[in-house]
Amino acid sequence: MSEANQPFPQEDPAASPRPGPHEGHAATSLLAAWRRDVWLVLGFFTRLPIPATAGNLGDAARAFPFAGLVVGLIGALVYFVAMEIGLSGLLAALLAVAATAIVTGALHEDGWADVCDALGARGGVEKRLEILRDSRLGSYGGLALIFSTSIKVAAIANLGAPELVAGALIAAHALGRGVLPLVMARMPLARANGLAVDAGRPSLAAANWSLTVALVISVIAVAPIAALVALVAALAATWAVAKLAQKKFGGYTGDVLGAIEQVAEMAILVNLVTLA
Repeated sequence: MSEANQPFPQEDPAASPRPGPHEGHAATSLLAAWRRDVWLVLGFFTRLPIPATAGNLGDAARAFPFAGLVVGLIGALVYFVAMEIGLSGLLAALLAVAATAIVTGALHEDGWADVCDALGARGGVEKRLEILRDSRLGSYGGLALIFSTSIKVAAIANLGAPELVAGALIAAHALGRGVLPLVMARMPLARANGLAVDAGRPSLAAANWSLTVALVISVIAVAPIAALVALVAALAATWAVAKLAQKKFGGYTGDVLGAIEQVAEMAILVNLVTLA
């Protein structure tokens, strides 16, 4: 009798105990906790009509990359539709970047502009922190937004093909947010109040989960080698901005986290262009 015709071995109930009710309850609780964290970060990082979810943002830090996944998918969809209706690659790229800014309420762009305004100011740490709180846009912040938007649009337009753009946007937004808990967990706060303080500090385990989830999303979105390049680019950008913030502000704020996301996003897109 050939191996293909061999009967399947019968399971011995005594030898293969089934999961007990406590194990099933633990799995359900784990899924519920992840679902709560995802809803919480989507409600914070986007303007989507997400049901209000109670909780601490720092405790939900492991789910940060999922917000990036959603934002990247929205940008990719806008780019695809724009190309399908016959728009140029440059115009499609501009619309995609605009869509990601709209869906997030330009949350990170605002932080990036504020940090650049503060870095360009004369004075000590207290003066720079004061400028970070100022909602008015200065010349440095305005130029920073022009350059960052131009870099992202140019990178997306250079990628060209919708499938390449989709992967790049997903990887850039997932990793750009996935690195933030590392800063929140390891870097001192620049002041005793503000958005960063209210968000709370994630654990190192949550920060590691965030980075792992972001990397897995990126591996699925782009080739594994490209995902590793994107990860290195994101970590390098994070380290550079964090070191600068430590020197100029004495730690991180919510605006600094926004600047880190933006610089990481630009670094990832530029590096993915070189691999395309």
